[in-house]
Amino acid sequence: MAAKPHAHSSLPLRSLLLLLLLNLTPPSHQQENQKISTVDLHALISIKNSLTDVPFRGATAFFSTWDSAAPDPCSTFSGVTCTSGRVTTLTLGTGLSDSPGLAGSLPPSLADLTELTQLILFPGIVTGPIPFQLGRLANLRVISLTNNRLTGPIPQTLSLLSNLHTLDLSYNRLTGSIPQGLTRLPTLKVLILGSNSLSGELPHDVSSQLLHLDLKRNKLTGPLPPSLPTTLRYLSFSENQMSGPIGSLFDSLTDLVHLDLGMNRLSGPLPQTLFRTTLQSLLLQRNNLSGWVPPVGSQPPSYGEGSIVDLSHNSITGELSPILAGVESLFLNNNRLIGKVPREYVKSVYMGTTRTLYLQHNYISGFPVEPGSTLPDTVSLCLSYNCMVPPVGMEECPASAGTELSRPASQCSVFTYG
Repeated sequence: MAAKPHAHSSLPLRSLLLLLLLNLTPPSHQQENQKISTVDLHALISIKNSLTDVPFRGATAFFSTWDSAAPDPCSTFSGVTCTSGRVTTLTLGTGLSDSPGLAGSLPPSLADLTELTQLILFPGIVTGPIPFQLGRLANLRVISLTNNRLTGPIPQTLSLLSNLHTLDLSYNRLTGSIPQGLTRLPTLKVLILGSNSLSGELPHDVSSQLLHLDLKRNKLTGPLPPSLPTTLRYLSFSENQMSGPIGSLFDSLTDLVHLDLGMNRLSGPLPQTLFRTTLQSLLLQRNNLSGWVPPVGSQPPSYGEGSIVDLSHNSITGELSPILAGVESLFLNNNRLIGKVPREYVKSVYMGTTRTLYLQHNYISGFPVEPGSTLPDTVSLCLSYNCMVPPVGMEECPASAGTELSRPASQCSVFTYG
């Protein structure tokens, strides 16, 4: 049985983002036989002295090519690209799967590379703070320092980088609040700060024309921001401590494809406008949301391969409407749904379009299966602990569903079923 995918994998997405980063800088011309700037050479030597390869048998040492006596460091230093003798991109680490990355700390001398447009640090065990001096690099378009052990706050000076397109500081140990000016940068499109220990409320002014905003797995508190850029396609605030209603915040975000607000303390009614054509991932699990799943409107959503909707562990009530039939992975368990499951869901399950349907721990009274029908091997269906006896041999429930097949009759007597 397929495990419930609450920890949704982001590896394909991260790979696409990395490709984006590596293609933001145009290819340099006349890279060979340039004489590197003395200032830049001294900065590179300082960087090498502050960082070191983590020893690993069989792995290629990144700094093995960094020979300060080389006649042309622009051509021979791994990870260095120059234009007219100035370093424009710096990629630290090999990025190979067999490499444990680099150790050490990031030196302030990075800021001496004044023509730098792209700074990438591959995963490793680099510690210490992010140098505040990076705020002097006015040409920077990309900063990616993900999957290391960086500590301290996000420097306020990064809010001065008016040309910044992508900032990825995820999977570190950063603390403090998100600088207010960071979400006002005019050219910022990708902001990824997930999996740190950031705290406080979100900046109230999120006016950057962002496409991708990922703040998951931090310690953020307070309400959702009053407004968000309509350009957003990916948004995750999951696994924080945010509270208050969702309201109409997402009504105008018509390009949004992925929305993850799961595992917070959000409350109030489930916004009906979230059930629309563009959203292919809607993750609101483990909040305190109430209300009901809306009826099918004049333009019902069309869910495709890989679609997922998770509304589990809330207080959603009423009868289930057919609006979510066709979602590939659908989690509605641990709510207060009543009545019979619409036939549209049953058909979607038997056709194999819906591959996971979790409805356990509700007050559902029926699942209208055809006699003698069998589920496809690829389907996981769980109906336990409802106001019905699940069809024999049709259940494939996670361990968290428990062993009781049905609710006690006393818990179901308050409902009337047709």
